[in-house]
Amino acid sequence: MCTRSQSLTVGFLLLVLSALGAAAGEAQTFPTRSLKIIVPVGAASTADVIARIVADRLTQVWKQQVLVINRPGGGGVLAAQAAAASEPDGYTLFFGLTSTFVVLPETNDKLPIDLRRAFVPISLVSEQPFLIAAASTLGVNTLSDAIALSKKKPDGLLYAANFRGSLPHMAGELFAARAGIKLTHVPYPGIAPALNDVISGRIGLIVETMPGLSGAVASGTVKPLAFAAARRLPEFPDLPTVSETIAGFEASGWFALMAPGGVSDEILQKLNRDLRNVLEQSELQRRFQTLGTYARPLSPPETVSFIRSEQDRWRPLVRELAKTL
Repeated sequence: MCTRSQSLTVGFLLLVLSALGAAAGEAQTFPTRSLKIIVPVGAASTADVIARIVADRLTQVWKQQVLVINRPGGGGVLAAQAAAASEPDGYTLFFGLTSTFVVLPETNDKLPIDLRRAFVPISLVSEQPFLIAAASTLGVNTLSDAIALSKKKPDGLLYAANFRGSLPHMAGELFAARAGIKLTHVPYPGIAPALNDVISGRIGLIVETMPGLSGAVASGTVKPLAFAAARRLPEFPDLPTVSETIAGFEASGWFALMAPGGVSDEILQKLNRDLRNVLEQSELQRRFQTLGTYARPLSPPETVSFIRSEQDRWRPLVRELAKTL
């Protein structure tokens, strides 16, 4: 005969098993409705382009619409707050940028959200080296030409990059310091207004990644000068690296898809499996590579380790440059 205590124990175990079974079933059928990916920068920016490629592929896999929602402003804080405040059910995701998780926490000690605790990484999406390019009206053909021209001007050159404290901004400041020149950062909320000012000649240089600049480069209105990669990219063999002019210079951005903290492990693993399958598609990788972007699917723990290593690598530089922000 079962005692009351034994009956309660058995009942509790049955409830736990039932809950686990329900969670597993939910993961197997997920998703059953449309999803959204919140991107912390404007339309046509690098992050937006990559996010839309991924969203399109996931839509095909899930047979559910994956919408991209642009929420620029606050250095990524507005988008992060919106994503973190959503239900942790896997239907609202956040497209994390390097600058949001590496730069922002080091340059603002009064953030309204704890970025390191608000999200659970699903997987890294891609890495891409920054490109330094010039307005065609500037009359320079190489990075050395741009450095020499800047040295001739009392106030140096203006350069366009994303918001203050973003990684493109930091990369531009590092380039100026290493080149021994003066550059003045002009912040933009997205690539479209920045390109307008570069193409018109109001701004001399721009620090971005190839996806946002590919159209302007193809039309000849913007002149690519150098990639901040460790070596020349196979898709752009004629384009030199910054390190060919400034030894050891590298600066790359990355994107990671994240879920609000509290999402179930079953849903997290389902998201990771499906995203990794998408990122491992050879057609997607070829499309990424033509844009100077390189897919890098990882497990959730591997993504956590990668982000921590990036934070450690950039922290000294970010803190030093933050003094001038």
